[in-house]
Amino acid sequence: MGRGPPRAGRAADSLRRLPRVRKRKERYVVRLGVSLEPDLLALLDGWVRERNSPSRSEALRALIRKELAEHELGDPDSDSVASVLLIYRHDAPNVLRRLTAVEHRWGSHVRSSSHVHLEGGSCMQLIGLVGRRDEVVNAAEDLRGVKGIAFGRYALGSPVVAGGATGHQHPHREPPEPSEPRSRRPLGRESVHRHPSAVR
Repeated sequence: MGRGPPRAGRAADSLRRLPRVRKRKERYVVRLGVSLEPDLLALLDGWVRERNSPSRSEALRALIRKELAEHELGDPDSDSVASVLLIYRHDAPNVLRRLTAVEHRWGSHVRSSSHVHLEGGSCMQLIGLVGRRDEVVNAAEDLRGVKGIAFGRYALGSPVVAGGATGHQHPHREPPEPSEPRSRRPLGRESVHRHPSAVR
């Protein structure tokens, strides 16, 4: 009677029965040559050092993404995000009520709102917005124009350059209507900063 397959054969069979480990899909890069004048290369290297970039390639990728984001944001219907920074005194009359009313007015465009207490009676509000670019800009201007805001600034971004999207869907094409009628004057930068909020 045979004693079965040799030891090496049994080992090979058991290896074949093990589940196969799928190889991780590796990202690949395409190498290309870039010709730069010495002065421009020196500026690039200085910028690489200032931003603590690991390499020229990473710095160039950052510059390309920035340019593509600005190009994408040139379309008023582009998928956009914004961070809004507001600084105000907590004891300014009705500022919190006005700010809350504007946040509610923009509804689902406001994804986050964080309140930070600073020293000397001042506060900082950080608000995250999503939506079509023109809606996001209007919401940001509305927020920083609230009466009582001492400082307001916002930064726009495009999730497309990182391969993503906001997931924001809107049934209408116009910004939300304020709870009270606004002035019929054209809304320029000066009037926005004065007080675009409908809440008095």
